[in-house]
Amino acid sequence: MSHLTGAQRRRNVVYLMSFGDNLPLIRSLDQALPEGRELLVFYRPTQAAAARRLAAAGITVRPFRDGLKFVVTGIPVIMRARVVFCDNYYAFLGGLYHPKNLTIVQLWHAAGAIKRFGWEDPTTQDRSASDQRRFQAVYDHFDEYVVGAPAMGAVFHRSYRVPTTRMQLLGYPRSDRLRDDQWIERTRQRVYQVAPELSGHRVILYAPTYREGVTFTPPAGLAAALTADPTARVVVKLHPVLAAAATDLQRQLGRQVVVAETLSTGELLTVAETLVTDYSSVAFDYSLLPNAHSLLFYLFDLPSYTHNPGVQADLLDWLPSPALRNSQELAAAIVADRKTDLTQFNHRWNAANDGQATDRVVERYVGLVAPTRSADD
Repeated sequence: MSHLTGAQRRRNVVYLMSFGDNLPLIRSLDQALPEGRELLVFYRPTQAAAARRLAAAGITVRPFRDGLKFVVTGIPVIMRARVVFCDNYYAFLGGLYHPKNLTIVQLWHAAGAIKRFGWEDPTTQDRSASDQRRFQAVYDHFDEYVVGAPAMGAVFHRSYRVPTTRMQLLGYPRSDRLRDDQWIERTRQRVYQVAPELSGHRVILYAPTYREGVTFTPPAGLAAALTADPTARVVVKLHPVLAAAATDLQRQLGRQVVVAETLSTGELLTVAETLVTDYSSVAFDYSLLPNAHSLLFYLFDLPSYTHNPGVQADLLDWLPSPALRNSQELAAAIVADRKTDLTQFNHRWNAANDGQATDRVVERYVGLVAPTRSADD
């Protein structure tokens, strides 16, 4: 007679999706699940296009918003799962009872951290005691944190006040494609097909972080700095809510600008010789690509940004190139076009992002839902 344990009764896997760049992992999980085990993806409405691609592969997907409907229809599914993957902070987790045989895994959406978050965010200290308890309840619900390097594990340890023993140095699955020569070549061909003006030119990509609640006004001299190399082509990728600012900056760039609205930042990274960014995690992705020549950090608002939302305390110690404080310094760096040595930067943040992270993640977590037999069988 078979006696099912709690782990055996929990058969399925749930993935909570706020970002659409982990689709290869999701497909690999689905394909690796043993017979009788199922994968369900709950996705934020902003990821409808990614969800359609998963559905086309036969994966069950459901949209979700925080609210009563999700409490009634979604939470029970999560509570019956064996493994739940999260690619973000999900506030509702803090109010759940956490069964012993449910493993909740944090698959963060960035390989490294420049900005502060969690307890390290200066604004957290200004929140009420009840808010702070609620935040910590969510952090504590993550049983394991998948990281690409010990440095990111240390950030979670400080920011979420969770034990370092919860860190799993498996690498970020979403980084595997950046080590895949075939994916890189296919992506480059798509970029050149959509934006043939980029082919044969030095491509300078300007991709700053989204400043929440801030109306982004391009600093004086930015357009002139980005076009300091007259032979280069410049692409601007601002957050979609900043469309007006992007249009204004593109107008200032004149004939050197290439408007590539249908191409993602990730796609454009594969053809960029120079990436100009600030506090964005896009830097950690770019540094893995073979075409990464110069990585420039244009930190024109560092004094104010340090206070809100804050940056990692040791940021200036590990940036791979000097912090550029004004447009004149940016222009000089673009003209100099020196190669950025990314060796130590990658050692710090991308140590396990070797192109095999998906295999390791799948092996670890599919193993938790694999059929087992009790001693009484």
